[in-house]
Amino acid sequence: MKPLLLASLLCLVPALTWAADSGTSSQGASSASSKPAARHVTKKAAPVHHAKAVKGKAKKQEAKASPEPVPEVVVLTPEEKAISERVYSGHIVCELGTAVQIDPDPKSPGTFFVSGKGFKYHMRPVVAATSAVRLEDPRSGAVWIQIANKSMLMNQKLGQRMADECMSEQQAQVTQAMKAAPAQSLFDSQPAGSR
Repeated sequence: MKPLLLASLLCLVPALTWAADSGTSSQGASSASSKPAARHVTKKAAPVHHAKAVKGKAKKQEAKASPEPVPEVVVLTPEEKAISERVYSGHIVCELGTAVQIDPDPKSPGTFFVSGKGFKYHMRPVVAATSAVRLEDPRSGAVWIQIANKSMLMNQKLGQRMADECMSEQQAQVTQAMKAAPAQSLFDSQPAGSR
C-alpha cells in the first residue's frame, strides 16, 4: 500500500508543480513545491486558488502603480512655433486667489506644462482665427487662452472655466496702460475738422 501511495504522489507532484508554474510567478511555484507532498494530495485545488489570488493582486498593484502618462514629443509647425514664443510663462495670478504655473517642456520645445491646484496639463499651441494665443491639451479638453491684458483656463469637456482673469506681469502692464488711456469708442463723435 505504501509503495502505491508513494508512486501516486510522485506522479501528482510534477503535475501540481506544472499547474502552479503556469499560473503564478516563480515565487508561487517554489512555495508550492516546498510544501509536503501529503498536503498537495489533500488540497488539490489550493494551488489553483492561490494562483488566482496572486493574479488578482498583481492586476490591482499594476492598476495602482500605473504612472501618469508621459507627454509625447510634439513637432510644431512654423505657425505653432511663432505662437509658442508669445506665451507668458511662470507664476500667473488669477482672480479669487487662484494661480496657474506655466513652464516650458524642455523635452518638447514649444509645448508647456500648465498646472495649478488639482490639475496639470501638457499643452501645445494651436493656430486660431484671432490673434489670441491658444494652448490645448486634447486628451483632457483643457484650453488656455491668452490675450493682451488677461488669460483664462477652460475645460471644454466639462464646459467650465477653471481660472479666470489671470494676469502675468506683462498683461498687468497692458491693463494699467488701458486704464490710463482708454480706447476711443466707435460711437464717440469725431472732431468737425477730421471729416
